[in-house]
Amino acid sequence: MAFLVPDEIIKSLPLENGMIVADIGAGSGAFAIPLARNVGDGGKVYAIDINKEVLVKIKKDAKEANLSNVEIIWANAEVKDGTKLSDNSVDFVLVSNLLFQAEDKKGLVEEISRILKPKGMIAVIEWKGSFGGIGPKESAVVSESEAQKLFSDSLFAEYNKFNAGDYHYGVVFVKIK
Repeated sequence: MAFLVPDEIIKSLPLENGMIVADIGAGSGAFAIPLARNVGDGGKVYAIDINKEVLVKIKKDAKEANLSNVEIIWANAEVKDGTKLSDNSVDFVLVSNLLFQAEDKKGLVEEISRILKPKGMIAVIEWKGSFGGIGPKESAVVSESEAQKLFSDSLFAEYNKFNAGDYHYGVVFVKIK
């Protein structure tokens, strides 16, 4: 059984050179660093997390990889203007293993909508289940249908699904308003 393989997942996402990407809940930077490579020097990746320590690691990893297009932001993305990014400033958002941890999921979706440009996209990667304790508590798991409802109740429509490994699902939504 395969866990998340960021490089493989990124290849399946509708990303282009020069895009501005926000990795919200960036954690260890497993996606931020390969995203930065993917969008190239003309693009930018905002690695956003509420945990300062993980951001220090991402900054160090980006420097070691000679990537100058990664900016770390210590922020709470569940509140309005929490990401500190401008309205309609981001082409693509990635949230991986974040929804199950979010206390204010609606607030998170609203902040994502605020920063995304019109027709911007968000990739959601979440656990399919708890898998006997490998993943989050069963009560915290956000099912694919719950994620679809959360985003379609806002300003998004499903764009496509992608393979996120055996333990996770992946869905891309597009901002429609």
